Amino acid sequence: MSVIQGNFEHERLPLRAFTEKAYLDYSMYVILDRALPHVGDGLKPVQRRIVYAMSELGLAASAKHKKSARTVGDVIGKFHPHGDSACYEAMVLMAQPFSYRYPLIDGQGNWGSPDDPKSFAAMRYTESRLTRYAALLLDEVEQGTVDWLPNFDGTLEEPRLLPSRVPNVLLNGAMGIAVGMSTDIPPHNLREVVSACVHLLEAPEASVAELCQHVPGPDFPTEGEIVTPREELLRLYETGNGSVRQRARYEVEDGAVVITALPYQVSGSRILEQIAAQMQAKKLPLVADLRDESDHEQPTRLVIVPRSNRVEIEPLMAHLFATTDLEKSYRVNVNLIGLDGRPRVMDLKTLLREWLTFRELTLRRRLSWRLERVEKRLHILAGLLIAFLHIDEVIAVIREADEPKSELMARFALSELQAEAILEIRLRQLAKLEEIELRAEQDRLAAERDKLKALLGNEKELHSLLRDELLAAAQAHGDPRRSPLVAREAAQALDETALIVAEPVTVILSQLGWVRMAKGHDVDPAALNFRSGDGFLARASGRSTQQAVFLDDQGRAYSLPAHGLPSARGQGEPLTGKLSPPAGVRFVDVVLGNPEDRIVLARNTGYGFVTVLETLQGRQRAGKAVVSMEEGSRLLPVVKLRDMEHDRLAVVNSTGRLLVYPVAELPQLARGKGNKLMGLSRGEQIVALAVLHEGDTLVLYAGARTLSLRGGDIELYAGTRTQRGTLLPRGLQRVDRIESRTP
Repeated sequence: MSVIQGNFEHERLPLRAFTEKAYLDYSMYVILDRALPHVGDGLKPVQRRIVYAMSELGLAASAKHKKSARTVGDVIGKFHPHGDSACYEAMVLMAQPFSYRYPLIDGQGNWGSPDDPKSFAAMRYTESRLTRYAALLLDEVEQGTVDWLPNFDGTLEEPRLLPSRVPNVLLNGAMGIAVGMSTDIPPHNLREVVSACVHLLEAPEASVAELCQHVPGPDFPTEGEIVTPREELLRLYETGNGSVRQRARYEVEDGAVVITALPYQVSGSRILEQIAAQMQAKKLPLVADLRDESDHEQPTRLVIVPRSNRVEIEPLMAHLFATTDLEKSYRVNVNLIGLDGRPRVMDLKTLLREWLTFRELTLRRRLSWRLERVEKRLHILAGLLIAFLHIDEVIAVIREADEPKSELMARFALSELQAEAILEIRLRQLAKLEEIELRAEQDRLAAERDKLKALLGNEKELHSLLRDELLAAAQAHGDPRRSPLVAREAAQALDETALIVAEPVTVILSQLGWVRMAKGHDVDPAALNFRSGDGFLARASGRSTQQAVFLDDQGRAYSLPAHGLPSARGQGEPLTGKLSPPAGVRFVDVVLGNPEDRIVLARNTGYGFVTVLETLQGRQRAGKAVVSMEEGSRLLPVVKLRDMEHDRLAVVNSTGRLLVYPVAELPQLARGKGNKLMGLSRGEQIVALAVLHEGDTLVLYAGARTLSLRGGDIELYAGTRTQRGTLLPRGLQRVDRIESRTP
């Protein structure tokens, strides 16, 4: 509905209809005029305007550099009325050789660095001009190859597209976020893309797989390795969607890892920060030092020094690839504006075919424009030759006639264009030599006209010219591939134990549940300092890569990595700070070993079983129930087995009876109560256990007295699990503890 009020006409619309139309208009503007590149020249509008404005300023590759502020001023003043900082940033991106595979702008001054691409100087300091490569986009602008559009205020004209001689959209790639869609096109190698275009010209039915023999994958400005499998790359080019993984390259020098190339858009300082953060968090003890030795001669040289020469380099680097930006994945979404003006995702064949169609159309327009110029000149030359054949008569007409142009047209059957050209002849051009030159020019242009007509009339010849120009561009501006395609296994982060240097350690548990870890096995608990009211309770020896298992008086087991325990240089830390046991429980023992180690868990009330240490390990802070406890019972110190089939168990009760029998007679359980360790009378308890291997000596401690049993002496106490055992000699019947000693 339209309403006229005063001298103004207002249109009334429902708010929903108005907002929908406004949002759709904005969306289409962002998609078509800001964020997505065109398949023809591969540029976004701001990039196209910058390049065109620089060409209008005469900033060709052979010209002198000019202040960037001058270029930005021309761009935003004539073609792109947006912020100067946004325009300058777009200009900087096209000048950075580490951002653009084939830079369009040759910058002088500080244009940023790979470590910090945003560190470029202000536009009043930097200077710029176009590169030689940019000429491939601009050389044919004035040759009838482009459609011209009015600029934002209608005072100037700008090209709708640039007549690119190469598929720039693939060569330099593009990234952009529009409304409801985005684009991520990786850069490619000029020689490879041209080779694929030539193949598609010669074999229009070629498949994407055949084209991928020419374009095996992206080619980034940096020299990192592309490790994406060939099958994934083929699928990417067949669908226009996927991802590409690029990995840093490294060498080993004197035992140190030297990184010589990084993935695309990855900062060396950022890599060092990521590795240093792992080192500070004690998650990367395999690395001793980091250095950045990059300079002008070696732009990327990051040195990683392993802790020792025993560290395996390949697993270490695989871990760093998986946990840092030394390996980076890039999303690929080949979404761009096609020749029909609509955005869509294209596969490799569709993209190259569309661009070849664009290039063929551009070539036809260039040839037609040249043919028109040649025919116009030939028409003028024909008139000039008529004038030379009747030179005296022509001079007389010019001298005597009131309207010499009309008279010449009537008398010699000339066109207005020819008559105008005759009237503009200078006197010195009337010499006989000029006539000879005119005839030579006429012959040359006639030959060129015939050639142009032949090209325009023969599609095969036109394709041949297109191919020759592509090959010439590749010859002049192409270079070898920078990002090698290498088959590598997927990077896997090392588990926590693999990252730890395996070294002997001893875990000490105090009576009040404080824990600490000392390096080595020759640790004297009596020499350690304990808090007031606390003292030594238990110790376990093993390796730093193992899990320490703690047992409480309710039969629950808890585990913590040994390397993460506090150092024995202090008094340690309470286990309750790392674990969440039930209120009121006490920790009674600690054991350290490999997951497959077997141990004997027993209660003083006479029951026990064999279990695998792995069943006690877990990540639960609240622990896991392992031994079924009853009122008044307590856990005996854990004993380790060496050989389940041949080891024997020595059991001593509170009345001084000793029983030795094969450990195999005990059941192997994951949890529970177990079986009787020996026959007990009322009031008797088990006081100590020990595991005997073949040849071991059994030592019993009863106050200040000791008894050592070996060989046949041990056999005096041998029996089966259900027996009560044999009474020890007088004076040794109040046993405190027993232990086995290996000879």
